[in-house]
Amino acid sequence: MPQLSADAADAVDRYLVETLVGHDDDLDAAVAAQRVAGMPAIEVAPTGGKLLHLLARATGARRVLEVGTLGGYSTIWLARALPSTDSEARVVTIEAEPAHAAVARASIDRAGVGERVEIRVGRGADVLPTLVGAPPFDLVFIDADKESNTVYLDWAARLSRPGALVVVDNVVRSGRVADPDDDSAQVEGVRAGLAMLREDPRFDATAIQTLDAKGWDGIAVALVTGASPVEAG
Repeated sequence: MPQLSADAADAVDRYLVETLVGHDDDLDAAVAAQRVAGMPAIEVAPTGGKLLHLLARATGARRVLEVGTLGGYSTIWLARALPSTDSEARVVTIEAEPAHAAVARASIDRAGVGERVEIRVGRGADVLPTLVGAPPFDLVFIDADKESNTVYLDWAARLSRPGALVVVDNVVRSGRVADPDDDSAQVEGVRAGLAMLREDPRFDATAIQTLDAKGWDGIAVALVTGASPVEAG
């Protein structure tokens, strides 16, 4: 059996993208605009974007919450998954950096899904409480500062309907999540989020490792159960 190597993993990722995802001018333009603006290259991989798209379609999501817009790449994938016949279907996406939000807005509009996307500018912890009272969300994608994962998960449970899906990105961090000597803030934030998914009765969750264009990482996927957090124990 061939041994796993970085070159082999890259070759498989390119094969899967070419075979199952393909290339898209608007998505490519969104990434290019992000690079020109000097934004970090931390958007989801093409296979990850397609996975989000399929999850949204499979769950029949009509209201999607994204925490961490960056350049709008994943936002476009999610917006394209919304039912075309539903004029009220929306992606609400939160971005802390106004400059990033401006780049994302241009890319989202260029992709033809601008009417389906509402960008809220501000820190997630500040913006999320303002969504109380809005219709519940069917899918939540968390891809922002890892130190705040527990905050974002708490609000995901509060703002979503029972049966909604929550996806948390970057939960493996090149294996550092399992390194007991790594006490960096981001890794500790990931661990706290995973512990919350295990212990909080509002969630039923699992996680998988991924190896794609973004390297060795992983995602956690949780079902919102509708239980109350006080029911623990």
